Parts: sequence; C-alpha cells; structure tokens
Amino acid sequence: MKFEHYAINVADAVAVSDWYIENCGLTARVAMDKEPFTRFLADDTGRVFIELYSNPTAPFPDYSEMSHFLYHLAFEVTDVEVEKERLMAAGCTYVEELGDGDKTRLIMLRDPFGIALQLCQRENRF
Repeated sequence: MKFEHYAINVADAVAVSDWYIENCGLTARVAMDKEPFTRFLADDTGRVFIELYSNPTAPFPDYSEMSHFLYHLAFEVTDVEVEKERLMAAGCTYVEELGDGDKTRLIMLRDPFGIALQLCQRENRF
C-alpha cells in the first residue's frame, strides 16, 4: 500500500485551495468546476497529498475551534521565522512555537480559514 491523499471537507474548497496554491507553493493536479469543487493538491515533489472539497451532505467542521494537537497540516521549511512572517502577512494567525528551539522548531499557525498549519524546521529531516 502507498499513501494517496488526505481529504478535508471545507466550506469553500476553491478559496482554500487557491490560498494554499498561492502561499504554500502547492499545485492543483485536479480542479473540478462543479460541486463539490474537489481539488487534489500536490507539493513540489509532484505527489498529491491533500484533497479539498465542499460537500454539503456532511457538516463543515469549524477548524478554528479544533485544537492544533488534534489536527494540522505540516510543511517542512528551511527558515521558520521567514515563513512565519510571510504567511502571517498572507492572513495566518500565530498560535505558538513548539519543539526544543535548537534542533527542532515547530511553529503553529492558523490559515485564514481556521485550519491549523505547522511550519517544521528540523536538523534531521525525515
């Protein structure tokens, strides 16, 4: 078995996808123009890892009310401070910093839609 994607039901899949494409360097491998407006997004490796869609047959979770320990999207970065400031200028809000502050720095943000987003800077990458 190989991981294909993780799916997230959001109220506005087009807006959320567009924000991640513009601000996190993702690309849409699939972009449906009709409900549920499914978007399959890939990172710079070309592998799809997230599906965003707007399916009103299920409730849209209020991601802003969920603990970032319950759920978050994590991105590997080379400079957490630079990326934190850049994403905050793009509408993110700061939550907290985790990690040991030396070999591992993890900065928790919330995107403009309330979804928890983590920036990971690790000495030893996965």
